[in-house]
Amino acid sequence: MRCNPARTEGPGGAMEDPEGRPAPERYVLRLYVAGLTPRSTRAIERIRALCERCLAGRFDLTIIDLYLQPEAARPAQVVVLPTLVKQAPSPKRLFIGDMTDEKKILLGLNIAS
Repeated sequence: MRCNPARTEGPGGAMEDPEGRPAPERYVLRLYVAGLTPRSTRAIERIRALCERCLAGRFDLTIIDLYLQPEAARPAQVVVLPTLVKQAPSPKRLFIGDMTDEKKILLGLNIAS
């Protein structure tokens, strides 16, 4: 399973893919974790690496530690940690667990080729 090709800047400064099509929307992701546990740390490392490799220059990743911000769990409907929430582009998706199944995450984010 591989990521989609990298996007490049086309004429006029607009982002385009290698075939000249407009680049997809920016990804807005939130990763909810519980402190600096080994499981949380692994999830953070895996998601950051995946984003940098597959979504370079077109993602916003926010790490939310529910030990420090427990009130953030309710509006996000997070009950299991770690949880990755894809806010944009639509549809919203949730990924639960230690983020070891990269194939599942790539498919769910719709960035697998």
